[in-house]
Amino acid sequence: MVAVVSSIKALWETRIRRVQEDEDQQRRKKTKGGATGRLSVGVWEDRAVLARLKQKLQTEDGRLILRIEHEEWKTLPACLVQLSQVHEWHIHRTGLQKIPHFIPSFQNLLVLDLSRNGVTEIPKQIGKLTQVRELLLSYNRIQFVPEELSSCESLERLELAMNRDLNQLPDQLRNLKKLQHLDLSMNDFTCMPDCVVGLPAVQWLDMGGNRLQHLPEDIHRMETLHTLWLQRNRLEDLPENISRMRSLDTLVLSCNRLTDIPPLMGDMSNLRFVNFRDNPLSLDVSLPCRTTKAEDDEDDREMFGREFMQVYIQEARKRAMLTVHRSQIVKLH
Repeated sequence: MVAVVSSIKALWETRIRRVQEDEDQQRRKKTKGGATGRLSVGVWEDRAVLARLKQKLQTEDGRLILRIEHEEWKTLPACLVQLSQVHEWHIHRTGLQKIPHFIPSFQNLLVLDLSRNGVTEIPKQIGKLTQVRELLLSYNRIQFVPEELSSCESLERLELAMNRDLNQLPDQLRNLKKLQHLDLSMNDFTCMPDCVVGLPAVQWLDMGGNRLQHLPEDIHRMETLHTLWLQRNRLEDLPENISRMRSLDTLVLSCNRLTDIPPLMGDMSNLRFVNFRDNPLSLDVSLPCRTTKAEDDEDDREMFGREFMQVYIQEARKRAMLTVHRSQIVKLH
């Protein structure tokens, strides 16, 4: 009897073990099949995204350009590295939140234009783009510029306008030997960074719409600068050395707090366009009346321009001499 019971028990144990083994095997097959299925889905998704990206490619003047506008691309997919031969990115109004970590894969990149997005950070990897010539990041949310950007040795154009809270730059940026065009307008700078004054090749600088209270005394070090926009700041005076900027031909100073024009600026024969509109200048100066309508139009343009500056300086000198003369008369009496 005991033998019969043992035999039945062994039989059932064998059946239970086989059932468990079958279930384990089926489970492993399902798991393996599921992983394969997910992998297949991922591969097909990448292929679909890549195909969509390829539709955004354009060829202009021999350059391969990726152009995406008014679409939802908060992040850029890793499969984008398969298009590493692209020369230019133009990605606007997509809600892009970050520059991807794989950006160094694009060693052929000449233009990186990510204006009007939601980018909050410039990654340190940006410094590996040694061939990039234009970096355009205006109208984003950047608050900090990494020193690694100074390694972009081919950079000629840098635009960081309207990032609002941006108020300083790393001193290493003075090493950008080829930088010619710099837009820092509509940010939160209270002074012109020394690294900007030290840029050896900069020709065009816009710092309008900041909170600049003064200009550096050694601003004349910017020997190659020909255009300087400083409108809508808080400047109350100008350094005398601004008159030593021999390349400067355009100077916009409208909507500041200037009370006077440095007399030495009258010797700036290279200055073709200057604007002092909407400043509380201490002297009320008017230009001579013109006769013809065309001249009247010209007069309106020049009222706060170069001719106005010359007349203002002459009037200031005349009044200064008159003051000295009067003081001498008073002493004699």
